[in-house]
Amino acid sequence: MLTRRRLLLALASAAAVIAAGLSLTQLSKPFHKQEEVESTVKAEGRIKLPEPSYESRVSIEKAILLRRSRREYRDEPITLKQLSQLLWAAQGITESRYGFRTVPSAGATYPLEVYVVVKSGGVEGLEAGIYHYLPKTHEIELVKLGDYSRELMKASLDQEWVGAAPINLVINAVYERTTRHYGDRGVRYVHMEVGHLGQNIYLQCISLGLACVVVGAFYDEEVKRIVGGVGEPLYVIPVAVPVEPWKL
Repeated sequence: MLTRRRLLLALASAAAVIAAGLSLTQLSKPFHKQEEVESTVKAEGRIKLPEPSYESRVSIEKAILLRRSRREYRDEPITLKQLSQLLWAAQGITESRYGFRTVPSAGATYPLEVYVVVKSGGVEGLEAGIYHYLPKTHEIELVKLGDYSRELMKASLDQEWVGAAPINLVINAVYERTTRHYGDRGVRYVHMEVGHLGQNIYLQCISLGLACVVVGAFYDEEVKRIVGGVGEPLYVIPVAVPVEPWKL
């Protein structure tokens, strides 16, 4: 088991190294108001999420102290309120005039799209399926019904924590939203942005008593086929209730 885990972690590290090979040519800093993101399904497929909370009993310092990658989960669902909080932490709106979000974005171009792969019984009161987060209205829209957790695990080199988690966040990037303003340098900005998002998820998980790990080792085309959304996948992030509660 330990050898298998080390192999998977090594593959994930190799994927990160490949992703880091960036072309850097153009550097400018225009400001761009948030662009509208096209919905992938009709309005009747949308679900309004509970309002996110803006306070918790866990300080930011404590969350940073406890942040870990964890891969052992209980076979328990998360709540819709917890899902709402996670999605807000990932890409939620924090300022209405310009549509600023919870993570910094070069020129406010916001190239990231968040999808949720929900397994059967993974979220209380929510059917298994793939959902797309709509930051502007704090809703999720159904992309397709069904439990795709096992398929996603296979596409992620059979990393068992992907299949075990009640939900997986899949973070896609539409590079053109940023590179059309910054050229090749925009690729770097997109990768920086997804890192900011990943840390937000880690810290929000601590606050919610959940666990997660960011996964970068997967077959891109398979993940794209399974999710059926827009953009290129950069992260798969399983989120779950940890086997053991957080402690130092």
